[in-house]
Amino acid sequence: MSANDAAVISFWCKIAPTNRRPYGFDWEDWGRQDALEVLELAQQRFHTDPQRTYLTGHSMGGHGVWILGATFPDHFAAIGPSAGWISWATYGGRGTPQAQTGPVQEILQRALASSDTLALMRNYAQLGVYILHGAADDNVSVAQARTMNQNLTSFHRDFVFHEQPGAGHWWNISDEPGAACVDWPPMFDFFARHAIAGNSSIRQVDFITANPGVSAWSHWVGIEAQIHPLKPSSVSMRYDPGHRRFTGTTENVARLSLRLPDVPPGKPMVVELDGQKLDEIAWPAGAAQIWLVRILEQWALSTPPPASQKGPQRNGPFKEAFRSRVILVYGTHGSPEENAWAFAKALYDAEQFWYRGNGALSLIPDDQFQAAAEPDRDVILYGNAQSNSAWSRLLANSPVQVGKGFIRVGQREERGEDLACLFLRPRPGSDRACVGVITGTGIAGMKLTDRLTYFTSGVAYPDYILLGPEVLVQGVPGIRAAGFFGIDWSVESGEAAWR
Repeated sequence: MSANDAAVISFWCKIAPTNRRPYGFDWEDWGRQDALEVLELAQQRFHTDPQRTYLTGHSMGGHGVWILGATFPDHFAAIGPSAGWISWATYGGRGTPQAQTGPVQEILQRALASSDTLALMRNYAQLGVYILHGAADDNVSVAQARTMNQNLTSFHRDFVFHEQPGAGHWWNISDEPGAACVDWPPMFDFFARHAIAGNSSIRQVDFITANPGVSAWSHWVGIEAQIHPLKPSSVSMRYDPGHRRFTGTTENVARLSLRLPDVPPGKPMVVELDGQKLDEIAWPAGAAQIWLVRILEQWALSTPPPASQKGPQRNGPFKEAFRSRVILVYGTHGSPEENAWAFAKALYDAEQFWYRGNGALSLIPDDQFQAAAEPDRDVILYGNAQSNSAWSRLLANSPVQVGKGFIRVGQREERGEDLACLFLRPRPGSDRACVGVITGTGIAGMKLTDRLTYFTSGVAYPDYILLGPEVLVQGVPGIRAAGFFGIDWSVESGEAAWR
């Protein structure tokens, strides 16, 4: 473990994951997933008290603390970022991103929503925060910590800001083992005074998520679907057990879930949402969860939603197709040049993920792919409907179709043999797996996808993106279309922007 990248999930014992490779994914994307997996394994192996789990890290690990704490606030009693940068938008003196002025740009910006720490920062109110930074840090400017201190001051009541005078990025002022910038006694004393309250004693939950597929739950409230994909969604909910009443407000929430396993059945529950009082709800006997859906501005009790809809189990955007035991399937039915590209691109992606992410992705030709086998593995297809024989088995009903010389998205069509497209779809036969597609209308379009760096931190793509060769000169203005599918994974119920 390199000291400057260290991240610690701590209680009595310290668990120190290093993300993936020297830089990994900066605790975002797959790194974010790794952190939760390590935490779960550690709790199972060492039988730690889940109510006394703390998160701290230095430098890139400090950024991990900021982003993980904002994304999964109910997992930790307190967090302690040391020399941590806030986000890609603020790191390196780039400042806050300018407001997006065009519809395509706005869709692209929303694809990055899960990395927008400042948009999620009110989740910190659920936990204690100890900010530690050297005043003379020449690697991560102390302005990062000062910005968070200023923001937290406006709403937080349980945080400490300590700026060590004269200290740089890596510093120590103690003769005890370790380095003070990571083993700072006042921070661990602060941790010791904090614990996560059990669900039965939590009466108020205030929670924001950018993507229910990344983070849907805080304690007993779940935001499972959004009205506008990847715009911030929030809920403020109070539970009064004496009166068996839930009262709250939401923003950009299409489906909400309440999960209280200790609710006794019998007397009906009262639910008031966004000023609307629902009919009294008989909490199902033996059930731990109920669902509420918003239809035409009105809330109603719902049956459990089908897994075929967007939700915590599968929501996009594109990079989420690389989440679960990925199989890369390259086409062998195109022209010799197209087949060579498909194999080379799949191999390059597998090697790049190994290099950046220390992970192995399976690589097979389309004719060897068995659609019914291992249905919960994510699949990435290289090629189009003519060049990849797995297309008809996985994407026959997709509203996005790509073939020789055309791309069709719903009722819209673009023609030419130099067009490129990325998109993802739910995998048929699975409740959670996805099919990611890296495709083009001809060899020129296929090679254009080589410029799309989806394994890079701070880069994101929406559910689908269509571009032509002009993007190489024009940048974002050269993108033909970008969009999100709706809750039912259709184009019509989603949101899109066309050039």
